[in-house]
Amino acid sequence: MDLSATGQLVTTMVTQVALRVVGAIILWALGRMVIAVAVRVAGHALSARHVDSTVSRYLCNIFSVVLNVALAIAILSVFGVETTTFAALIAAAGVAIGVAWGGLLSSFAAGAFLIILQPFRVGQFVTAGGVTGTVKEIGLFATTIDSPDNVRTIVPNSKVFADTIQNFSTNPYRRVELVAQLDHGVDHRDAIFRLKERLAKIRNVLPEPAPDVEILTFTLAGPVLAVRPYCSNPHYWQVYFDTNRAIREVCGEAGFPAPQQHFAVHNGP
Repeated sequence: MDLSATGQLVTTMVTQVALRVVGAIILWALGRMVIAVAVRVAGHALSARHVDSTVSRYLCNIFSVVLNVALAIAILSVFGVETTTFAALIAAAGVAIGVAWGGLLSSFAAGAFLIILQPFRVGQFVTAGGVTGTVKEIGLFATTIDSPDNVRTIVPNSKVFADTIQNFSTNPYRRVELVAQLDHGVDHRDAIFRLKERLAKIRNVLPEPAPDVEILTFTLAGPVLAVRPYCSNPHYWQVYFDTNRAIREVCGEAGFPAPQQHFAVHNGP
């Protein structure tokens, strides 16, 4: 056995593998840089054509995935893997993934329908998949929502599409729904007049439709007024809190007594 020849052969093989590994690493690094630039350019091009931001992000995600797959094929070719072989592997993997990850594929299909039907867009305030917040991104498989307390939540597209969707940003205005509990001794007509007068002075309350202040129901303490001003979507919480404050101030300034439950006790015969 010629040890010298064997050593030379091993050295040659190791050198070839090392060169291929280094080449693959360099190709991966350069490829990732090129992909990032290409996706960024595509995003700018879509924005320049005034494509909806939701559709733009979705298309950029698909473009990024396609380029990354092409990069993976190119890197495998460095190691001598034939494209036809790789295509066969993808087909086989696709069948396996389709069986094992049906939920993931359903989320992908649901994401496509969300883009086509557009029940909501990026930046809108919605309730989707049981989560309420501002939509940050509609991805290939999941939708990203930031809740009002600034918690980022990832919801599978399949759950979003299968569940009820409430879009609070579509209509031009919303109704704030609050109540005011009155005591039995308070004249409800006077309370209604005072509240309507104060609501009209709250910043960002719409004059049309006019605020609603009417008797909603009755409790043991007295009548309950429905206090419902209208406002545009961006001003909802400001009007909500200001209306609550107005209810408290109106009742205090008018000297309305604090609501108390009243019971009648009758002695037996």
